Amino acid sequence: MEEKIQFSVSDLNVLPVSKSDAEEISVFQCGESHLDSFFHDELILCAKYHYLSPYCVKLNNSIVALFTLSNDTLALEYEDKIFFPNLNREYDDIFQRQTSFPAINIGHLGVRKDFQSHGIGLFAIDFVVETFKIFKISGCQFITVDALNNNDTLRFYSDKAGFEFQTVSDLNKPTRRMYLDIFTK
Repeated sequence: MEEKIQFSVSDLNVLPVSKSDAEEISVFQCGESHLDSFFHDELILCAKYHYLSPYCVKLNNSIVALFTLSNDTLALEYEDKIFFPNLNREYDDIFQRQTSFPAINIGHLGVRKDFQSHGIGLFAIDFVVETFKIFKISGCQFITVDALNNNDTLRFYSDKAGFEFQTVSDLNKPTRRMYLDIFTK
């Protein structure tokens, strides 16, 4: 019988990936070959050239999740904007005139196989949302993600994390574009 992993979210820490993490990243496995390959072969090089910023979630100094952040923009058509009922009315006129909005993209989110379904992915997303809400590092209205187009991943982002699909034009593509309004989360 598999032993149940017990921890509290207060035991989790989000940190930028450092050079000392390289060996542990080289054996990290989330079970998605596409993501594992990226973590092993491309993560450090992409970070070196500022394509993205890599982060890890650690439990007891051991990496249990990896994710990346990069600047993004969310382009919405006029029709798409009707889906924002919680928008503050004082901002509505400005919002309706814009064609794109500042966003941060969560990329390559992978949770170590033995820690999946324990809330660590949601913890990482909440960390990003709260960071951009509280610290106001830059203008950021939305979190975006290009989610792997499989039922488990899409259910995680939509049902558990509250993301919405941006378009239906990617129904048959390897990833689906999704977004989250950080001020209604």
